[in-house]
Amino acid sequence: MKILVIDDHALVREGLSQVLKGLDPLVQVLQAGNCAQGFALADQHQDLDLVLLDYHLPDMTGLVALDVFGKQHPELPVLVLSGSVNGQMMHHVLKAGAAGFVTKSSLSDELLQAVKSVLRGDVYLKQSTTPSGPSEHLRDVDVRPQLTRRQELVLQQLLDGRSNKEISQSLSVSEETVKTHVAAILRHFDVQNRTQAVVAAARSGYASLSGDSSWVSLPH
Repeated sequence: MKILVIDDHALVREGLSQVLKGLDPLVQVLQAGNCAQGFALADQHQDLDLVLLDYHLPDMTGLVALDVFGKQHPELPVLVLSGSVNGQMMHHVLKAGAAGFVTKSSLSDELLQAVKSVLRGDVYLKQSTTPSGPSEHLRDVDVRPQLTRRQELVLQQLLDGRSNKEISQSLSVSEETVKTHVAAILRHFDVQNRTQAVVAAARSGYASLSGDSSWVSLPH
């Protein structure tokens, strides 16, 4: 597992690196002090699993960085960190495509929970953002994870009726990777099995052209 931490404070980066070791002693943590360094590392390490991104950085804000990551590495999940709890900020970063939002004051266990959630393909957001409940800014935010391009390709193959083994061979990935994508697809459509996922996808306007590598999403 390989995770990129982008924060302009070296002590924070080191602290996060130590916490992330709780996921797996062999986890590889890359560090960057600004977004430019982070983008360069992401380009060099195409096998990154996750990015932890500080919202306040010297060369650009987290919102701008999210836009860059979304264009250059659309399948790479980004978990945003901030030193303060701000409902409007959370609203903006989730709308911009962040996979979650965590405050730097969070306990190590919460950070690990957030990381594990994002790595499963979910979107992490602590609901009790204020003493009275969720922030007003977040009530209209759809936190259902969007399908990545790779997950859409797997869904296309599911619509074609292919098995995990066949999908694995077709996309040149391991069966375990296929299982992970299928699980994310089930969570996306809030269903329990592949058949239900196919039905839900069809109802949502997705369609596969059997025998063709193209993918279309029909109008709702």
